Amino acid sequence: MKIENAVVLVTGANRGIGLAFTRELLARGARKVYAGARDPATITQAGVEPLRLDVNKPDEVAAAAALASDVTLVINNAGIAQAGGFLAPDSEEVARRIFETNFFAVLRMSKAFAPALAANGGGGLLNVLSVASWVNGGDLAAYSASKSAAWSLTNALRSELAPQKTQVLGLHMAYVDTDLTRGFDVPKTSPEDIVRRALDGLEAGQDEVLADEITQQVKRGLVAS
Repeated sequence: MKIENAVVLVTGANRGIGLAFTRELLARGARKVYAGARDPATITQAGVEPLRLDVNKPDEVAAAAALASDVTLVINNAGIAQAGGFLAPDSEEVARRIFETNFFAVLRMSKAFAPALAANGGGGLLNVLSVASWVNGGDLAAYSASKSAAWSLTNALRSELAPQKTQVLGLHMAYVDTDLTRGFDVPKTSPEDIVRRALDGLEAGQDEVLADEITQQVKRGLVAS
């Protein structure tokens, strides 16, 4: 699909990758950009429509779907992470909390907005995933597991939404220079580079974008194994 003249909703749009998405969408000529955040007052990007949206609250998701009924592209960007392995004392609680945002909220948003996408010609659904969808060394155990589940969800949605002509794209990347990775001393890609590659892939009709070299190397290894 094309970004020019599109009506887009971005979750977690007040910072990091979400903020970079809103800026690049406007630069590419999107007609309207809904910027979702738990607190709309944190949306500072000019030219967007702030939208109260906690993706973990079904009533706010339903209200957003009713308000943004003109949407043609939904970007499921909101996500959380916490360091720690599955043998940590609090691992079950951590996993439930992370899955609520990284998996169930993506499912909730996709179900809520699928009818609007269909009514507006199909449009697109872009899910922000991770190279951690495919590898899990235990440092971010619950996060990695949630992204694996979200990858599977994305693949299933692609099949289920094909009849209504909705393009479903999974965006995978390694570390991005955002608040989420502030404590990690590793090579990082800028949010702007990730977003440009994601939207280039969307406009090219791709199902999957591997947005950095690390992710591309991991995927090549999986294919070869």
